[in-house]
Amino acid sequence: MKDMLFSLEYLSNWSDVGDLPHYSHVDHDDIRAVLKEFARFCSELIAPLSSIGDEVGAQLVDNKVVLPEPFGIAYQEFVKMGWQRLTHSVDYGGMGFPGIVGAAATEMLNSADLSFGLCPLLTDGAIHLLDAQGSKMQKDRYLPKLISGEWSATMNLTEPQAGSDLGRICCKAKPVEGEVYRIFGTKIFITYGDHELSDNIIHLVLARTPGAAPGSKGLSLFIVPKYLESADGTYTKCNDIQCSSLEHKLGVRASPTAILEYEGAKGYLIGEEGHGLTYMFVMMMNARFAVGMQGVAISERAYQQALAFAAQRIQGRALDGSDSVAIKHHPDVRRMLMRMKALTEGCRALAYSLAGWMDLGKYGEDTQRPLAQSLAEFLAPLVKAYCTEKAVEITSLNIQIHGGMGFVEETGAAQLYRDARILPIYEGTTGIQANDFLRRKILHDGGGTACEFANLVAETERLLMTGSIKAKKISVQLQTARKSFETSLDWLLETAPKNMNAAFSGAHPFLMLTSNLATCWQLGRSVLVAEAKIRSNEDTEFMTSKVTTALFYAQHVLVDVMADGARVIAGVDNLIAANNSAA
Repeated sequence: MKDMLFSLEYLSNWSDVGDLPHYSHVDHDDIRAVLKEFARFCSELIAPLSSIGDEVGAQLVDNKVVLPEPFGIAYQEFVKMGWQRLTHSVDYGGMGFPGIVGAAATEMLNSADLSFGLCPLLTDGAIHLLDAQGSKMQKDRYLPKLISGEWSATMNLTEPQAGSDLGRICCKAKPVEGEVYRIFGTKIFITYGDHELSDNIIHLVLARTPGAAPGSKGLSLFIVPKYLESADGTYTKCNDIQCSSLEHKLGVRASPTAILEYEGAKGYLIGEEGHGLTYMFVMMMNARFAVGMQGVAISERAYQQALAFAAQRIQGRALDGSDSVAIKHHPDVRRMLMRMKALTEGCRALAYSLAGWMDLGKYGEDTQRPLAQSLAEFLAPLVKAYCTEKAVEITSLNIQIHGGMGFVEETGAAQLYRDARILPIYEGTTGIQANDFLRRKILHDGGGTACEFANLVAETERLLMTGSIKAKKISVQLQTARKSFETSLDWLLETAPKNMNAAFSGAHPFLMLTSNLATCWQLGRSVLVAEAKIRSNEDTEFMTSKVTTALFYAQHVLVDVMADGARVIAGVDNLIAANNSAA
């Protein structure tokens, strides 16, 4: 909690976000009180669901999706306490807190239980989409119930023949009258596609209207409720949607992943025909950021578990030959614990900084918005990809620290690893994020935003050089990493026009390189704050820990940037040759 509030206050541009007229009704004391209460709620009511959900899972019984009973009780309490309302418009019943507060809440909820957290996560995304793209009638009809949490929502993209290639979507939408259509087709991998937690489920469905253009440009977006309005004004009439199956999964087992059959279901067009994918990007952007936060969330839980185990597990003598000690005293275990801590705090810092840029990009002054929007778009694939990839590493290290006990289900360490493994896959795999980053964030503007980013890193380097010896060491490492980034950037900008295959062969290592640099940049910013606090004798133990963690990251994690830079440039020919020989 303390580190979350530190990142919120000092790394999310809170001084600018908190001054926005849009958030004039919120002060720092309100935020602390709300997050403290939500922390209690998640610890006491949601965290106990994790092992229950993993053991029992979601089940399809007599054509009805059944979750363990405690999930229903917890969800009703979640709605009763108004937690879904946290960051949404006061015009439709929300509390209107900044997005950065929602990021912290998302971390808490998903750290408590990833399976439970997925339902509110998707509802949040649907609310943002409808608020941005829905008609007034659609907003008035759906937003109050979604914001209250009485209704939940899903994202319906994937089909059997169309995984991430949305241009291959075949689901049909036949016009009836006005905005009313009939939807036909099959959607797969629909998270929380059917359940009984909420009173209704609002499916947001991509489908193709008659005569629509081929590919992604021919897609339209529809609201397809599970229950339609009855004559008495209640929503009890079943729409023509069937859940034909639930997937049996490696992890997040209590999150029902459904195959949905649309058999002429009534749907309502959002906006204009043929603009569906553009509208859906609002929800996709929100979901990708939230999945990055899920990576931070499960990393934090794994680190806390590993730290507690390492403190009480007595195994092996100390190196000086004295009595047996807790394993946290062994250098290699300390190395793993510090790597978990540095990566978790670094990814949190990166994600919270993005949340602040997103708020400024949406509600900032005219002079603030352009830079904020470009930086938010630049950082979004980094948060989604890096925070989730590192979550897999961190949960794996948790198992390693537990040793043999980590490999059995009894400790729960294995579940965290299994749950984390989906995060680099859904809402756009790491490879998709890398391609999007190179194509839309680098090549699209000729590296303009990337150069702005590098300048911001360089400014932090300069400020660190005025600090302590540790701060100077971090500055030197940042400078070396930034130069590797700039060399790779120049190579990609020069190579892409001549050889796209060569450039995109380096997309993944370049994304990891940039993410690593951006994470250490934020940790460097945290050092500037921490050293100022230490000089004024404020919370010196915590602030000293922040400096130590940042230095560890710079010396043990950031150094991977140079290897990734080599992979971007030198490894391309061999990679393409290997692909050719494999073909």
